[in-house]
Amino acid sequence: MTRETDAREADVLVVGSGVAGCAAALAAARAGANVLVATKATAPEDAATDWAQGGVAVTGSDPESFRADVLAAGDGESDPEAVDVLVGDAREAVTDVLVDTLGVPFDGASPGADLGAYDRGREAAHSERRILHVNASTGRHVLRPFLNHLRDRERVTFLDDATALDLLTHEGRVHGVELLREGSVDPIFAGATVLATGGIGACYGTTTNPSGATGDGVAMAALAGARVADMQYVQFHPTAFPAEDPFLVSEAVRGEGAVLRDGSGKRFMPAVHDDAELAARDVVARAVADARERTGEVRLDVSPLDPDFGSEFPDLAALCTERGVDPSEGIPVAPAEHYLCGGVAVDDRGRTTLDRLFAAGECARTGVHGANRLASMSLLEGLVWGRRAGETAADAGAGGAERIEAPEPLDRDPGLPDAFADAKYTRLRETMDSTVGVERTPSGLERARATLRRLKGEVDAYTRTRVSRSLYELRNATVCALLVARAASEAPSAGCHRVVGEGADEPRTGGARADD
Repeated sequence: MTRETDAREADVLVVGSGVAGCAAALAAARAGANVLVATKATAPEDAATDWAQGGVAVTGSDPESFRADVLAAGDGESDPEAVDVLVGDAREAVTDVLVDTLGVPFDGASPGADLGAYDRGREAAHSERRILHVNASTGRHVLRPFLNHLRDRERVTFLDDATALDLLTHEGRVHGVELLREGSVDPIFAGATVLATGGIGACYGTTTNPSGATGDGVAMAALAGARVADMQYVQFHPTAFPAEDPFLVSEAVRGEGAVLRDGSGKRFMPAVHDDAELAARDVVARAVADARERTGEVRLDVSPLDPDFGSEFPDLAALCTERGVDPSEGIPVAPAEHYLCGGVAVDDRGRTTLDRLFAAGECARTGVHGANRLASMSLLEGLVWGRRAGETAADAGAGGAERIEAPEPLDRDPGLPDAFADAKYTRLRETMDSTVGVERTPSGLERARATLRRLKGEVDAYTRTRVSRSLYELRNATVCALLVARAASEAPSAGCHRVVGEGADEPRTGGARADD
């Protein structure tokens, strides 16, 4: 590996280019900071934001009902003060960025209209219709104009196809990252650094995340000594098309009346929970998994929407056609890893426990989601905390970057044995799918920890002598998987973390936790 003699610098470095990273970059630039966005993405669809279907939840006439829904979905584990921040900032953040700045064409009115003019959908565990949406592909209508806006904006520079390897730290302060780009490893120094790297879908065999969701920010922060929290809370979406290349069947479809039926054609959710198909995601995901095991399959019956499914959800209808699925016969569905509710612990301004390091979006544990994320909250949380982190990082980094001595680049061969990463990923994913999935057992979690410790040791042996994107992504995914398994083995059941077996808590049903 080689190093350029003149490393790049910025007042604020943002790692990641989803909605949280974009919001942080925008806020920091507005505050007068020179911003560098480093992203391993090479196209918008490489970011999870681009894959988001449902929409953006916003407050309506009753903010208290929104707050109550978030807290209920979090199964008693949400931070009420963090929820207050989210609810309090929601309308202003959406209006400022998505409507006034980007002109996102939400359904129901012309771009730029007041929030009250747009259609609002209802999704699971929401007590009212509050979801702004663009068809069933809201994410791409948010992220693509956001990226275009930032690329045309002064004070914001992008480094694409760039892999952050490790944080540069000295005496508890973060000074930037080591970055792999175009075959060169270079230090990027910054007055403040914002991690917005997304989730951990690559840890699982079936996920709704893009392939690059390898937990980079969480792993880098944890390895640098930052506090992480709530890693046991990995949310599984209940309705993903079960295939090697799955696609998400939006929560909004159930919100408009679609119902779940088992392999015998029986609707089963009313017997599971008072809210039936609109119960919280953890409840529906477990019920779908149980019904599939019991009867062989589960289908989402969209006939209650007839003849409106194709017109209401044309993008989903097109995906069904591409996969040879006739929606009139029901859409096959199964749970898939969807969202990490925990992550790098941050405060209400996105500050981590390391000086000058911030985090926002899925890689951050804000405390909003608790044990289970409410539907259509990821874009909103990324927007709210991204703006707050960017503003605060601009202030923290106002003095500019301070260079420290960076590690010397490795001179050894960066190549890997044939199929090394594939074999390790197979072992990682089989372990997580079988023992750290929708339901977990104490013995399974202990086996997972032992397997993942060995796997991490094997991967670490290579990172000591080699540098490549695939190797560091594998390291990060392995670190995150071990953090999840360790947290899961030490925490009682709540929300999307359910431990079954002797002494385990029963899951919540009928609208309340079993131990309430």
